[in-house]
Amino acid sequence: MPDQLSRTFAALADPTRRAMLARLAQGKANVSDLAEPFLDKMSRPALTKHVKVLEKAGLIRKKRDAQRRPCELKPEALKDAAEWMEQYRAFWEESFDRLDEYLKTVTAEKKAKGKKNAGQS
Repeated sequence: MPDQLSRTFAALADPTRRAMLARLAQGKANVSDLAEPFLDKMSRPALTKHVKVLEKAGLIRKKRDAQRRPCELKPEALKDAAEWMEQYRAFWEESFDRLDEYLKTVTAEKKAKGKKNAGQS
């Protein structure tokens, strides 16, 4: 059984689901509103499955209001994913800083060799 972080990243892996989350970031929407932009590309049952994946991952909350199914974003569910990614962002920033320092050293050495060779001509 996948852990919460795995469910979150699996849900975020699909561009349709990310687009649905982007729409919900603007405010609540019915399932039919979320499905609307994609109806020319996929069936309603397929779109409903996308909503279910988001719901199971805890990224959205779906309610029942008579015939309507309003959904809302649960941004707190993204917190764990953001925290997990943050530790790797720091790692990559440090790695890029080290690479930058190395490249400065190499560039300085090349310039010094270039000046030395120019003086010998």
